[in-house]
Amino acid sequence: MNPSRTRVALLLGMAGALLLALVIVSPVLLTGIPSFVGNGGEQPDCTGGGTQNEQASDTAASDIPDDYLELYREHGEKIGVQWNILAAVGKRETDHGRSDLPGVKSGTNYAGAAGPMQFLISTWGGKARIDVSSRFNGYASDGDGDGIGDVYNPADAILGAARMLKRNGAPENVRRALFVYNRAWWYVDQVEAIAKRYAKSGEVRVPPQADDSCDDPMVEAAPSDVVAKILTFALAQRGKPYLWGGTGPDAFDCSGIVYAAYRAAGLAIPRTTFVQWPFGVKIEQGSEQPGDLVFFNSGPGTSADNPGHVGMVVSKGKMIEARCRLCGPIKVTGYETRGNIVGFTRPLQHPDVQAQLKKLL
Repeated sequence: MNPSRTRVALLLGMAGALLLALVIVSPVLLTGIPSFVGNGGEQPDCTGGGTQNEQASDTAASDIPDDYLELYREHGEKIGVQWNILAAVGKRETDHGRSDLPGVKSGTNYAGAAGPMQFLISTWGGKARIDVSSRFNGYASDGDGDGIGDVYNPADAILGAARMLKRNGAPENVRRALFVYNRAWWYVDQVEAIAKRYAKSGEVRVPPQADDSCDDPMVEAAPSDVVAKILTFALAQRGKPYLWGGTGPDAFDCSGIVYAAYRAAGLAIPRTTFVQWPFGVKIEQGSEQPGDLVFFNSGPGTSADNPGHVGMVVSKGKMIEARCRLCGPIKVTGYETRGNIVGFTRPLQHPDVQAQLKKLL
């Protein structure tokens, strides 16, 4: 045979063998090969959706008293935490108020805890029954509308527990919130296991914005490189606490995170909500885009034309905000269903910012 033809035949044979190997290669081996075509794996749902639509499992229906289940659902939805986490805390602490141990129905236990959700009296507000219209420091709550926060009343105690979990990271960082509730990781594991059994899905669901992989699509969709820098900084602050007057790096207030995010992109804008509102160019709701600001009539001394709270738009219907000391850490939330929206502004269109942008180019 002609030597050149021999080489061609050998090359064709090797190519065919390689192609056959690629066709029949073990799926186990393919797991190490990155996909560059199509959907390379299941992506998180970053479009929204809450955690309150979780259906109760048969275990939950049979184990949780009807009135307690209704309260877990009602106050979980009201505050924005997973009802099955609330229910799991109630189960672990007092078997939904059915325990006859000291401190459940009266008095306190050896550690000073009281009621169906086992609040320390000091954490509740200093005494077991508190007029919620008075000044106090604690989680005492009025869950049944009688004006009194009663640590032994299931409606009040469950609402207080929801507020405490929210303050410390739920619904996004549930394990952190549970650890603050009872500082033991074995406790966190037990409550989480109960919560999974109470959910029909067998999961403890968290909001989609809690998934860090949702950041990339938001940043990639930014209308400019400058906005991408603003979003990247702002999203990196999630989980940090609210601090009135805070501009970082460890804590922020609502306008502080906006101010710091723009500064991270090399831009100077006013520091406070009251000045940020008249500073930006007003835009119509529906035309907002990432980097714009959304203002709310909220807080002391505010009004419809003098907003006291601000968030920064990160995607359609979503904003990042540092809301308040008892509202939990900085997070991405929805604004379209929030009341008291005053309006939207675009700081990037202010003449001073436009001049700064020209210097950055």
